Amino acid sequence: MSGTAPGASAAPCRFAHYFVICGIEPDSGLEADELTALYRWLEADLHGRSHSTTNQASGENFDQSPLRRNFKSKVLAHYPQNVEWNPFDQDAVNMLCMPKGLSFRTQADNRDPQFHSFIITREDGSRTYGFVLTFYEEVTCKQICTAMQTLYQMHNAEQYSSVCASSSCSMDSLASSSDEGDATSLSKLHRYDTYDISKDTLYVSKSICLITPLPFTQACKRYLTQFYTAITSQQPPPLPLESYIYNILYEVPLPPPGRSLKFYGVYDSIICQRPGPHELPLLDFSLRELFEQLGLDHIIQLFTCVLLEMQILLYSQDCQRLMTVADCITALLFPFQWQHVYVPILPASLIHFLDAPVPYLMGLQSKEGTDRSKLELPQEANLCFVDIDNHFIELPEDFPQFPNQLGLVREIAEVLLEFGISSPGSQRDSENSTKLKNLVLDELVNDKKNGNIPSNTINMFELLKGNETIARLQALAKRTGVVVETMEIGSPTVNDEKDSKLWFRKEEMQDYKLNVQIREIFANHFTVMFAEYESFIIHSAHDLESWLTNREQMQNFDKASFLSDQPEPYLPFLSHFIETQMFATFIDNKIMSQWEEKDPLLKVFDSRLEKMRLYNVRAPSLWSPLYQKCSILKESAQAVEQRLAKIDHTAIHPHLLDMKIGQGKYEQGFLPKLQSDVLSSGPTNNNRWASRNSTTQRRKDRVRQHSEHLGLDSDLREPSGEPFVWQNSMAFWEWDQGPPPPVRPPKKSFSECCLKYMQEARSLGKNLRQPKLSDLSPAVIAQTNWKFVEGLLKECRMKTKRMLVDKMGNEAVELGHGEVNITGLEENTLIASLCDLLERIWSHGLQVKQGKSALWSHLHQYQEWEKKQEQIIESPVAAGAERRRSDTAMSLPLLRVSLVQDMRHIQNMSEIKTDVGRARAWIRLSLEKKLLSQHLKQLLCYQGLTKKLYKRYAFLRCEDEKEQFLFHLLSLNAVDYFCFTNVFTTIIIPYRSMIIPIKKLSNAITTSNLWICVSGELGDSGVMQIPKNSLEMTFECQNLGKLTTVQIGHDNSGLLANWLVDCVMVRNEITGHTYRFPCGRWLGKGVDDGSLERILIGELLTFVSEDDLGKQSRTPPQQKSPTMTRRLSLPSLGGKSLTKPNAGQIQEGIGEAVNNIVKHFHKPEKERGNLTVLLCGEYGLVSALEQVFHHGFKSSRIFQKNIFIWDFIESAVAYFETTDQIGTEGDSLLRLSAYKTLCHYVNAINTAPRNIGKDGKFQLLVCLGTRDRLLPQWISALAECPTITRMYEETALLRDHIVANSLIRVLQILEEFNITLESSLAKGIGI
Repeated sequence: MSGTAPGASAAPCRFAHYFVICGIEPDSGLEADELTALYRWLEADLHGRSHSTTNQASGENFDQSPLRRNFKSKVLAHYPQNVEWNPFDQDAVNMLCMPKGLSFRTQADNRDPQFHSFIITREDGSRTYGFVLTFYEEVTCKQICTAMQTLYQMHNAEQYSSVCASSSCSMDSLASSSDEGDATSLSKLHRYDTYDISKDTLYVSKSICLITPLPFTQACKRYLTQFYTAITSQQPPPLPLESYIYNILYEVPLPPPGRSLKFYGVYDSIICQRPGPHELPLLDFSLRELFEQLGLDHIIQLFTCVLLEMQILLYSQDCQRLMTVADCITALLFPFQWQHVYVPILPASLIHFLDAPVPYLMGLQSKEGTDRSKLELPQEANLCFVDIDNHFIELPEDFPQFPNQLGLVREIAEVLLEFGISSPGSQRDSENSTKLKNLVLDELVNDKKNGNIPSNTINMFELLKGNETIARLQALAKRTGVVVETMEIGSPTVNDEKDSKLWFRKEEMQDYKLNVQIREIFANHFTVMFAEYESFIIHSAHDLESWLTNREQMQNFDKASFLSDQPEPYLPFLSHFIETQMFATFIDNKIMSQWEEKDPLLKVFDSRLEKMRLYNVRAPSLWSPLYQKCSILKESAQAVEQRLAKIDHTAIHPHLLDMKIGQGKYEQGFLPKLQSDVLSSGPTNNNRWASRNSTTQRRKDRVRQHSEHLGLDSDLREPSGEPFVWQNSMAFWEWDQGPPPPVRPPKKSFSECCLKYMQEARSLGKNLRQPKLSDLSPAVIAQTNWKFVEGLLKECRMKTKRMLVDKMGNEAVELGHGEVNITGLEENTLIASLCDLLERIWSHGLQVKQGKSALWSHLHQYQEWEKKQEQIIESPVAAGAERRRSDTAMSLPLLRVSLVQDMRHIQNMSEIKTDVGRARAWIRLSLEKKLLSQHLKQLLCYQGLTKKLYKRYAFLRCEDEKEQFLFHLLSLNAVDYFCFTNVFTTIIIPYRSMIIPIKKLSNAITTSNLWICVSGELGDSGVMQIPKNSLEMTFECQNLGKLTTVQIGHDNSGLLANWLVDCVMVRNEITGHTYRFPCGRWLGKGVDDGSLERILIGELLTFVSEDDLGKQSRTPPQQKSPTMTRRLSLPSLGGKSLTKPNAGQIQEGIGEAVNNIVKHFHKPEKERGNLTVLLCGEYGLVSALEQVFHHGFKSSRIFQKNIFIWDFIESAVAYFETTDQIGTEGDSLLRLSAYKTLCHYVNAINTAPRNIGKDGKFQLLVCLGTRDRLLPQWISALAECPTITRMYEETALLRDHIVANSLIRVLQILEEFNITLESSLAKGIGI
């Protein structure tokens, strides 16, 4: 870079890159903060308020007192002019140094200096830290004082001439919350909120700032505090201020990893330390302050929200609190890193950034007295709002608990108690407070000096002048005649220097140790949680290039298997967390480490895993729900303590520079004009150990520094066995002893393609790279919003693709292809993520916010609009939807498809209390009905409403992107979801049922009293009587889930009691799901098997239409109840003989039925579905055993009487009860047990008060035998019963001992499972 100053090449290893001064420029006068004023003006225009008191051109607001207005600040100077690896962003630095703009005060106001820090995150993910001390300097420019006087005159005139409106809109509250607000009370503001040029002294804010590559917060704060003391001291500093600035910029290096460094401020030495390569990354913000401000419980909640990548908004009057909370909470994420927008201090002029429809972590400065209820934000559906000052946190809905939270809180609480930290609002322990006060007093007495005051003799009362308590004591001493001696404070000697900082070092040491121990607890928790993460990584590529090419199409982590190994209480959190961008980046870094240098954070994490495995005697198994405490707390704290106790390196002292004499004359309270020619360039490279002007080395430094800015922080790079520094930095060191260290060559860096991918990967799923704070032109704002639109569309495409592919993969498993790769928990997580995406899309570019859910607000206004359109009964879209028909049944009346009707269903659900919950329920219902895309298209067809609600740049007003968005949602119609039915399990749902008889062979209706009982996965409806002479009935009951069985029967009364039923139809009137329960059997005495009731297994009907994508790929139908064609004991309805299966097909059917039950129990409990289908369905166990018993069964009609399997079983039972069986002693016990239990069960079924028929009795016997693990014994007993020779042919399977024994062994597999029968199956059986 041509503009790079000399000495800038050493920037990568310098402690500080820039020294910056911001304030008012006297030549330009008072300039209003145009960005903030313009934003207020636009908001006033939007809400129809008066502009008379706001001058858009000047940005002046005459309603507001001039001392409380925002004025434009400028960067007055920065040294050096530019650094090659960290270009100076003047607008961003100015905005963050003074986020509220210039502030004016008078002598009556509080003018204490304020310290805060900030961070600039660049588009590539690199970070630069700033540390600012803002103080007040007297205004000496007469023009500025006169201008302030004029503004007050105009303000007073305006107040008398008009009355301003007291109401404020949502964005006004946001803007006013960013106004000046300090510790001054409101009463004091009203009292002193005036300015008279003849009486008052005017002060204006000015800030001094250090820009550094690493967050050495405490060191920078002490340096700036000493610098400010030098400005305000009565005596000039020992050296010109330029010497101290030059020293910190060019002569103080970064401490090497694992080492400590001492350098010098204006008066005292300053110590900083840097963690080693195997330790946690640098954190110099105080976790003590974090816990004191928020409390332990709130911190865990905030930490969980950050891990789940929600939108986080911090809110406080103090900028430093915002920065402390943001940086501390992200530091606890190790080994993960926040991947989205990160702006801990959001300037007032950038409030529109809160409209970003992406995950973010931002901090907003509040005004004293601002009420949270009046602060309305652009979107709150997925927002975590943290009011730091009031110790309050507002969480999003559906907030999962952090895994093993109780154990984590308990361990952290023990550490906090050890360090004497209590939660906000609680009183400190009095004993600890007393000890601390005594310690402070003792140290002050032993100090021999007060701070940085160089005076040799100072009167203590002069030192404490202005203190009210001291003033009263002084007056009392004067009245009583007590003489107060002068306390002499001399200059410290070398021996006293160590004692003078003893208390300070203890406090600093405690904070460092607390930081390390708390972070180690969190790191240990993640280490235990993801101890086996490597076992679930899918390595699907053989080289880096192919992996990068196919990255989006690959699944890199076996999420289903990972979740199946976790304790069930932790699944709600983990299922969401493994879908986040930070986890995806973590896994990507692990995969890439096999080809490239490992990510530093990953390297530290993996080393901890190896160490943990090494110390464990046995191999780690599944993650235990028992909490495992961190075992290295003391060891980690000792490492920091040793570094601070023994200084490794010392930088050279500040010294006189070759500068002009007489310039920048010292004047107390004023920052003198600095000599820029001295500070703009650093020392020439006079390093006698390094080659001069080494182009090659500079190139290596460039590659290394570039990789560091991409997230490979150099503080984690592994050092060699001895101390090292990089070239061009050795001249900075003042070595205590020994020769200079060797120059360490940079390690292998990422390849260019890998670096490029890392940048793309960070933006993948983030939808937007870090916004630039410096350029706020309309063109840049428009480009930023366009990036939002593109990012939202890309995220929609990826989410719908993931949902579609995973769901279709699951259906392929049901069809017998591949293995399952998605669980219900994963599916629910993906749908929740889709709900969040839709909320963010509907929040983008919103004109006026009306509720926390932008989507539900839009739906509600559409509902109101449709009510007014009484002449329009249905829209074209809705009319087309009503023509959807079932491909198999037309008996039930068509269910009207209506967006508003679905809204009414949701509004009638009393269980949902919030708009956000209603919007999510509506999305789930529409998705389950395969109407989501259609409903949203209908909603957006009313363009007048859309234009009224949304700004021109909003996503919903970009026609091409909107059409693509709706098309992606339409693709979800290819699969079936039950995301509404399975989530809202307690709601009351209306159902409609219809019985369809076979009219050709039976009566259209029966004279008997009909009843039905509908059962589902969540319960049953109970027995319900069907109205006389009616085949249709509507009933309401609690959500039954997916319907599984229907019991139908009658009391056999009347002349036309016998009735041939074709099927029963049941429909969920909310979701529209229609189930068909095939029967094809008679109900009545003396016909068929004499059954008066039957249990039917249902199948879900699928709807087809011309544009239904589900026609080509749809969910496989459920098993249904066997019809007459499957009952080989009965003749067909047409009198034709039926094709019987051969022996091989029958044995294959048995194996398939048993295999399906085994697979059922190997699924997670919540994913198993209904067992009744596998037992009694069309291809279930009962049907397969019927095939076995029918094989070789002799003529089913003897003297025109049907013979059933149950007849054979009853004959066998009669034989067992009347015949004395003789056998060996060992065999007789087993056989007698089988005979007795079989007889007992058969008799119980025969005497039960149920008229289920002979086939129904056989079905019940099989189910009970399977449940009680008796079925194999019964099969053996029946196969050996002599009755079998009379009723079965010689070729029957049951008479083949080899086949029978094989059947018994197959059925014995089911004995290892605990089978629970549906209540409808075993009703009335007292066994």
